[in-house]
Amino acid sequence: MANANVRVRFCPSPTGNPHVGLVRTALFNWAYARHSGGTMVFRIEDTDAARDSEESYLQLLDSLRWLGLDWDEGPEAGGPHAPYRQSQRMDVYKDVAEKLQAAGHAYHCYCTPLELEARRDAARAAGKPSGYDGKCRTLSAEQKAAYEAEGRESIVRFKMPDEPITFTDLVRGELTFTPDNVPDYGIVRANGAPLYTLVNPVDDALMEITHVLRGEDLLSSTPRQIALYKALIELGVAQQIPAFGHLPYVMGEGNKKLSKRDPQASLNIYRERGFLPEGLLNYLSLLGWSFSADQDVFSISEMIEKFDVADVNANPARFDLKKAEAINADHIRRLDVKAFTEACEPWLQAPHANWAPEDFDRAAWEAIAPYAQTRLTVLSDITANVDFLFREEPVEDEASWTKAMKEGSDALLRTAREKLEAADWTSPESLKEAVLAAGEAHGLKLGKAQAPVRVAVTGRTVGLPLFESLQILGKERTLSRIDAALAKLAA
Repeated sequence: MANANVRVRFCPSPTGNPHVGLVRTALFNWAYARHSGGTMVFRIEDTDAARDSEESYLQLLDSLRWLGLDWDEGPEAGGPHAPYRQSQRMDVYKDVAEKLQAAGHAYHCYCTPLELEARRDAARAAGKPSGYDGKCRTLSAEQKAAYEAEGRESIVRFKMPDEPITFTDLVRGELTFTPDNVPDYGIVRANGAPLYTLVNPVDDALMEITHVLRGEDLLSSTPRQIALYKALIELGVAQQIPAFGHLPYVMGEGNKKLSKRDPQASLNIYRERGFLPEGLLNYLSLLGWSFSADQDVFSISEMIEKFDVADVNANPARFDLKKAEAINADHIRRLDVKAFTEACEPWLQAPHANWAPEDFDRAAWEAIAPYAQTRLTVLSDITANVDFLFREEPVEDEASWTKAMKEGSDALLRTAREKLEAADWTSPESLKEAVLAAGEAHGLKLGKAQAPVRVAVTGRTVGLPLFESLQILGKERTLSRIDAALAKLAA
């Protein structure tokens, strides 16, 4: 149902390469905004100077553009709540932190890390919750002055209410957190730098975010944010508490949460292998959501039409590379031939191509493309499938040679050459009949007979439809390669 008031946000930190779990979060926010006719806000959480990098920031923008996940407000798009990079909003956070302290919602905490750890150990030993015990909540002016005279640094903590916090998660239903599980927490470091726990909800409040759709790993921070929102509403900084929906974990090998360090987590891997953006997004959308009981392959426009965060499943979703590849293959087959040939272009050029640029034959490529399209899983597969057309000689693959060239292959190849020389080269069917006849002359079925021919001509045991490939390669080059294979066998 359209609801133009819906405002969602995607707010990554620019650290390292984008990973598929992050993309899944961006996708669900984007799809919900587009489904509802609402607004997608893209915000950069770059307050950690030690970890954030400009290179990662630019890579994030490039990745979202490649995927087609556009944003209505944010870097480069602008908007009424600019700037959209937290590093440029420090004055905002300083002002809000001061207001929270003045209103009694936050206080200075002078406890040292060693003191905190000692008290936590004591609480654990007594079987009590080990979170912050509120020691500095009610310090007198004299006690604060004494700590400061000692040279102690202080952080700013938010004062949590002494009552349970209940909210309805859009994915998980009603949840309640008791006070002993949500102690007072830091919002400003000792050096004055604001923490994520402050800047994230402050920005959501000021940017009028209505729905926070984010990973399950952030669920434990939600009661803190709800309490902070109530304080911000009281101060006039926020207008409302957004609805929260916590998306299920994406699991990797061994049913462990897919982390940035997992090889299959990096978005760049899928881009470099030649996943289509539509294919990858289609698969990622299935990590916690389903289009229908009997349909896994769909367009992004179809997803937008159906997507509702209320339909997201709370159970962890396992990343299955084989299923991702199968769905991508379906999307490759859905392309019209012109779009397919254009999509393959990067893999027909350096550094992917293993032939000289001047040897690339566009007419041959366009002739073979329709046969290649039905065979690919990812676009990068195209290079090995068509290189026989553009190389002087086929790739030397000794494993393929050993597998195909059995005893008697030389006799078979001689017969096949003879039959092919006499064949009608305007018809792939005629070339098939020639190889079939050669096989029959040696007591072999077509499958066994064509294997040595394929390796002699293409260098590989598997590839595109053989007889269409031979026709496009041409009679002269095909017979020349069979001659070369016969010479190699003789040697």
